[in-house]
Parts: sequence; C-alpha cells; structure tokens
Amino acid sequence: MTQRQKTLTIQTPEGIVFPLQLATPLSRFLALVVDQICIYFISSLLSGALGLAGLISWDLASAVMMLASAIVSIGYPILLEWRWRGQTIGKRMLRLQVMDEQGLRLQFSQIVIRNLLRVVDVLPAFYLAGGLASFLSSRGQRLGDMAANTIVVRHPAVAEPDFDQILPGKFNSFREHPHLAARLRQNLSPREAGIALQALMRRHSLEDGARVALFAELRARMETIVKFPPEITDGLSDEQYVRNVTDILFR
Repeated sequence: MTQRQKTLTIQTPEGIVFPLQLATPLSRFLALVVDQICIYFISSLLSGALGLAGLISWDLASAVMMLASAIVSIGYPILLEWRWRGQTIGKRMLRLQVMDEQGLRLQFSQIVIRNLLRVVDVLPAFYLAGGLASFLSSRGQRLGDMAANTIVVRHPAVAEPDFDQILPGKFNSFREHPHLAARLRQNLSPREAGIALQALMRRHSLEDGARVALFAELRARMETIVKFPPEITDGLSDEQYVRNVTDILFR
C-alpha cells in the first residue's frame, strides 16, 4: 500500500516553497455529510414547490422532482466550488479546499470532471470505490480527483499574527499620505494583501534569491496601483517598501 502523505510541498518557478496540508479521509467525509444535508434541504424545498404541479399531473410532477433532485446533486458542488474557489458549505466548515495538484489555478473543467465522476466513486455503494481509491492514494485522491488532477487540502486555523514582530513600530512615511493609503486599501485585493503578509511572516524561511525576487514582484504590483512620492520611496528596499504598505493595510 502506498504510504499516505500528510503534506504536499509545491515549489514555484521562482523557488518559493509552499507546504500544503492534505485533508484526511475523516475530514472529507464530514464535509461530505454536511453537503449532503444541504443538498437534501434544497431538494426538499424544490420538491415542495414542484409538488403543487401534482394537482395537474402527478406523474409529471414526480418526473420533474426527480430531475430537479439530480440537477441539485450535481450542480451544487460544481457551482459552489467554482464560485468559492474549490469550496462548498461543508468544505468551508471543515476548512477544506479543492486545488490543482500542481498548485495552479483551479479550472472549471477540473471541477466538472471531479464532480461528474462521483457517480463512479459511489459505486457499488457508500462511496466504496472512491473511499478505497483515497485509502490507496498517497495524496488521498478519490477517482474523480485523479481524473481531474486535483487534491483536497486543509487550512488549519491560524492565530492572528504578532504584528509587532512582523511590522516593527518604526516611523512609516507612507502614513503621511492618507489619500494614497486609502486608494491602496481600496484597490489592492484581500488575496494580494494576504500574500504580502505571508511573505513577511515567512521571509526568513526563503532562499535569498527567492526572497529578493518575491518582494520585488510584490512592490512592482503595488506600484501599479499607487505611486508614493519618490522622496519617501527612494532608498527603500523592496522588502521595506512591502513592509510599509502591509503596515498600512493591517494596522
């Protein structure tokens, strides 16, 4: 039997390494239970509404209700995983997320493939095929994941970082330009702000070349949004520039 991995390490072309914690079969099962309850609730609401059609033709109403139930069962995970970047209600509750196995952006076709193949994973009953595949896979992938080249990762609860360690209380000249700071807060996405914060938190674990390249790229992105006056940015290293911006965003 293949030894199960607990984490998956992905390295970007720039040499930046990201360890991902793979979801356990138990956490995936609990997320599935939550999602099945949601699907049952939605299907019941639709059945109740469509049941009124039984006053005209019960056979027609039954057929429509069966079709609606099938559409909800398939459409629910596809729609939510696409809109919520690899998450459903159950996955959000358990802090799980579907990702491309190479760490690339999850494609809609991958979401469709992994969810359509649930009809194979459930065979012959109670997700036996999918459960066995997940048990034998080193990455805990069911058949749908293998076909779609996806993995399910778990994001552990993270305590609020100590900003006094990440962002030392030094004078930040960027704060003297509140209108530029406000524009930066408005136009820099939460994801990009989070990447900047994570880069500062993990900077000591990065190789020198990767560290320099990462902060240079972050600074270049920030400068496309807001240009602070050269008299306060000249002489600042890329890392200090990102530190000042992150200080504005999170303090």
